[in-house]
Amino acid sequence: MTAPDGSQFLLKISNPAEAREIVHLQNAVLNHLKEAAPSLPVPHPVAALDGRYHTDISLADGRASILRMLTFLPGTPLVASPRTTALRQALGRCLASLDRALHDFVHPAAEHDLLWNVAAAHRLAGMIDSIADPARRVLVRRFMDHYETNTLPALTKLRAQVIHNDFNLGNVLVRPDRTDEVAAIIDFGDVIHGPLVGEIATAAAYQLVDGPDPLRNAAEMIGAYHGRLQLEPGEQTVMLDLVMARLVITVLITEWRATRYPENRAYIMRNNGLAWAGLDHIDQLPRAEASRRLLQFCQSGDNE
Repeated sequence: MTAPDGSQFLLKISNPAEAREIVHLQNAVLNHLKEAAPSLPVPHPVAALDGRYHTDISLADGRASILRMLTFLPGTPLVASPRTTALRQALGRCLASLDRALHDFVHPAAEHDLLWNVAAAHRLAGMIDSIADPARRVLVRRFMDHYETNTLPALTKLRAQVIHNDFNLGNVLVRPDRTDEVAAIIDFGDVIHGPLVGEIATAAAYQLVDGPDPLRNAAEMIGAYHGRLQLEPGEQTVMLDLVMARLVITVLITEWRATRYPENRAYIMRNNGLAWAGLDHIDQLPRAEASRRLLQFCQSGDNE
């Protein structure tokens, strides 16, 4: 929507299946960021005439929904932008700034359950049989065994806070005139309270897509994040596991859904190939070497 003065806004109608408290959580996060980090490129909720940031509505079929308005931030989706070292570093710094601003944010709905949670990947083990390729089933089972034995116990000792949790190629916009700068972080629909390191691990998983050394691409983002929000030693130790967890979650959910909704298979599987490519690349390396490559640009020192 465009106002007479040229200001642009986005009108959002929530899915009736989405819990009301989750919609309120999203608004609360964005309002907190507006106060805590006004320069961050995120949408801001717009209050209605009654001062509230949401309006209850009924859809044509009678189901209840929530209407809200956000400021609109233009930009080119990251998936359609040239991805360079400078841009990956900008992404890491921007995400670290977001997490720094959220470190003291609390909300009761942030503890909600979510399939896309790298701190709970083991819950999807029952979906492994949806994978048709036997070799790939073995790969995922091997990961799950390591995850349950080593990663889960380690996560209980790490920092946790509210995180965006879905910093993917479609949820970041880039400036069309300066393609190494972030124009917007959008879609806070997967916000949860979880391990802080899960934030950058999730984001890094989506960088394993370009060129001869995908781990270097992810490492550039991780290193820039670390430069602004230093990762603790324990967080660095589980980085590889959580990057893999996001990839495993992606392949399991998509494979499982595709077997149940074959008429929508093409859409459901749109990110499946990239996730498998990332897993296959990591699986070709010794674990210690893959971890070293992911963390190659992390150095101790003062944060910005």
